[in-house]
Amino acid sequence: MASDGAGVGGLAARYASALYDLADESGALDTVAADLSGLESLIQESTDFSRFIKSPVLTRDDQTKGIAAIAAKSGLSDITVKFLGLVAGNRRLFALPNMIRAYQEILAARRGQVTAEVTSAAELSDGQSQLLADALKTAVGKSVAVTTKVDPTILGGLVVRVGSRMVDSSLKSKLQRLKLSMKGVG
Repeated sequence: MASDGAGVGGLAARYASALYDLADESGALDTVAADLSGLESLIQESTDFSRFIKSPVLTRDDQTKGIAAIAAKSGLSDITVKFLGLVAGNRRLFALPNMIRAYQEILAARRGQVTAEVTSAAELSDGQSQLLADALKTAVGKSVAVTTKVDPTILGGLVVRVGSRMVDSSLKSKLQRLKLSMKGVG
């Protein structure tokens, strides 16, 4: 099985670009984006689904049938269903999370937006997400699309990644820095 290493970025970008072009021709950019966001949430929330897409043990036929059943149950658009079938048929489901991110980045870039990935210890409310998007828009100077992830291990605060820049104001990181500085004292 291929890893999430360097080769996946190019692979994911190629698939995402092809999906973007197809969705654009069909006038379904937002529909596909919504489908992919739902899949991204499913990958994050379901360890079984995450294992399914990354499993090297499952055959091409098993993955194709499995993803078709999930797509049908989820009520995804025809474009997304065909795309997932192609990805499964080519044994590339392991790269699906990167393909989703790449599609979102392409969509945001074409709309003049920047995507910010925000990790918090607890789910952000709509109001908090909007305040964060407004603050990031001021800092970046462009419209910002915020995608959120929940990671209870950061204990509190936020980890914000915009492009190659990252701001880690999590409680976990602050405690680690404090621990390192305390070691130097004694």
